[in-house]
Amino acid sequence: MQKEQFNVLLSFFKALADESRLKIVGILANQECSVEELAMLLRLKEPTVSHHLARLKNMNLVSMRPEGNSHLYRLDSETLQSMSKEIFTPEQMASLIEDLETEVWSSKVLKNYIEGNAFDKNSVQRLKEIPASRKKRLVILEWLASQFEMGVNYPEPMVNEILKRYHPDCATLRRELIGCKLMQRENGVYWRL
Repeated sequence: MQKEQFNVLLSFFKALADESRLKIVGILANQECSVEELAMLLRLKEPTVSHHLARLKNMNLVSMRPEGNSHLYRLDSETLQSMSKEIFTPEQMASLIEDLETEVWSSKVLKNYIEGNAFDKNSVQRLKEIPASRKKRLVILEWLASQFEMGVNYPEPMVNEILKRYHPDCATLRRELIGCKLMQRENGVYWRL
């Protein structure tokens, strides 16, 4: 997510992180209201309502139109729809954490599932068990795939021998490496992707 979009998202949640402003949005979603009407409905003073409306207006969540001597406010549904399409997608929300260090989590998984030092190729390493969790299993499979050199073709018996160094169920590990597209197989020959 771009910094600008992140800041818009943060401002959006800050603007709505108030009970009165949420209620104003709810009221304006159903009808146009003046400051006086909103103050009466919410049992707040008019300057307080004006302050809340200013915060919502800064985010383009409400729009105002003059009518006689007063101003009527309404929810700007186009802004909400635009934000929903551009920022509130699962991909965009997931990208909020793209800067986080995922290696910390991977290191923890490796520490929990590998006997010996997973980061020292000279130490004796064994896989305690194959994780049931798909996410943890992927960390282990990526680690296992790193035990194979890139650009080298391995016959199946050699793949089995390498995998058995880490866990006796080499057939499952072999299938998982192929299924997760960490290795490729053709005519009994395997290579790392």
